[in-house]
Amino acid sequence: MRGGPLLGVTLNLAALLLFVVMDTLVKLLTASFAVPQIMWARFLFGFLLVAAAIRLVTGQLPWRSHAPGLQALRSLLLAACNLMFSTALAYLPLTDATAIGFASPLLTVALAALWLREAVSPRRWIGVGLGMAGVLVALRPPFLTGETMHWATLLPLGTAACFAVYTILTRRLARIDDSRTTILHTGFAASIATTLVQPLVWSPPAFGDWGVLVLLGVLGGAGHGLLVLAYARAPVSLLAPLSYTQLVWTTLAGILVFADWPDGWTVLGAAIIAAGGLLVAVPDRRRAA
Repeated sequence: MRGGPLLGVTLNLAALLLFVVMDTLVKLLTASFAVPQIMWARFLFGFLLVAAAIRLVTGQLPWRSHAPGLQALRSLLLAACNLMFSTALAYLPLTDATAIGFASPLLTVALAALWLREAVSPRRWIGVGLGMAGVLVALRPPFLTGETMHWATLLPLGTAACFAVYTILTRRLARIDDSRTTILHTGFAASIATTLVQPLVWSPPAFGDWGVLVLLGVLGGAGHGLLVLAYARAPVSLLAPLSYTQLVWTTLAGILVFADWPDGWTVLGAAIIAAGGLLVAVPDRRRAA
């Protein structure tokens, strides 16, 4: 594949940065719009962008799926992820929500072992346990901090669980459908579901707001497209640890845009989660050989 691993790393970092910008915009928009309306814009405009790009590049739309039910379930799971995470952003600092959401790669490893029967070494199980301990710290349970835990801190954890199942379905569908078909279906069912609820939540956007809503879809569609290109050029074991760079970007965005400085519990929890994630991501010597 042209470009090699270095280009894959660059594309992956660019995608992660786009996702942080998208989450920052979502947090800003929650002050003016209901979360389902924000999600409608993110999925509809993202779907239209992806469909137009695939049509332009390939001259066709490889729409037909051999597992349409799984494709729809995968899309709806992504919608659930976005709904919970965006709701959390209305109540939590950006860094806190992102740190807790990093339980997803760890849960994915556990599900891959249980569902896909993938071999998981003891070291990686230790990494999963360590990462979940970090999530517990970031959640700030009363028995640990003496503080009252905000109910919204559970939403990023729900996001992580749904995204872990979404990832497992993505792996499974890779054996069934063309990757372009899966990319097309990613936002389709979610677009339909969010459109159906708009009569209940719709608030007419101002002219300038339309541009931001469209930008959400562009960022989401472009980000997922860059991820696909990155994983075509570099191995998962190289790219997976890079996801933790999002903590740097979200911390900067939280400070610069919202004046939210992460407290000690968030920093400690994020560090433990990252350590567990690195234990999981580093490939086994035998397998690497």
